[in-house]
Amino acid sequence: MKTPKRIQPLVDEGLVDEVMRSLMSGKEASVYIVRCGEDIRCAKVYKEADKRSFKQAVLYQEGRKVRSTRRARAMEKGSKFGRKQQEESWQNAEVDALFKLAKAGVRVPQPFGCYEGVLLMELICDDEGMVAPRLADVAMDAELAIADHSTMLHYIVLMLCEGLVHGDLSEFNVLVDDHGPVIIDLPQAVDAAANNNAKWMFERDVNNMRDYYGQYAPELLSTQYAAEIWALYEAGELTPDSELTGEFVADTHEADVDSVLEQIKAAFAEAEARKERAAEQDD
Repeated sequence: MKTPKRIQPLVDEGLVDEVMRSLMSGKEASVYIVRCGEDIRCAKVYKEADKRSFKQAVLYQEGRKVRSTRRARAMEKGSKFGRKQQEESWQNAEVDALFKLAKAGVRVPQPFGCYEGVLLMELICDDEGMVAPRLADVAMDAELAIADHSTMLHYIVLMLCEGLVHGDLSEFNVLVDDHGPVIIDLPQAVDAAANNNAKWMFERDVNNMRDYYGQYAPELLSTQYAAEIWALYEAGELTPDSELTGEFVADTHEADVDSVLEQIKAAFAEAEARKERAAEQDD
């Protein structure tokens, strides 16, 4: 097929020898099967921000660290340079997450580098060399559903132990080969400690997996793994080997509203007092 414009620089540099065919086009990228020497890989071409349909990307970028203060300022101002840096940050987040999670034992495609908005990575195939299907396109019996759900929970725990939440995990972002599930699509991965939205994103990820596998093994539908895992994480007790039960009893202790209001009033009074003292010093 004709080489896409965005991949042509990689061909010119000798990183890609041939674009074989289009694999899929999603909300944030298009993916192609490419030949790199004797290896068959995939090239993920990120769409530009104004052409992406990934909603509320800003929620996912909260808490991401940018080493250069110049870049950070530019990103805040929304300048042309800042928008370019924002795009690179979005793309690099996936590359960094892939390397980090692979090292931690999570099954993800092996990355080979990101060049000008094109991520080269492993093409996940079955033992016969066919491209692995998405979880959404796979049917299974109850026994396999329970086993693969357990595997996914283990990967999710490993991710959280590394401080990451996928943020958009569903049956459409998991591939299945002969060895089980493989997690894909991580440009929106969030920092579990620095992003204020991390908890509900995490719960959504876990519950999406519960609901999907629960179609084949209904007993999974009543489990509370999301709340259980997050509670262990917040308590600093989550480890890769944490034994999970799927049970969780929420703290029903009502907040002492009067006490909270008193603290707010005290803080307000202190702020007013500081203003008065500052005014007196100015006089």
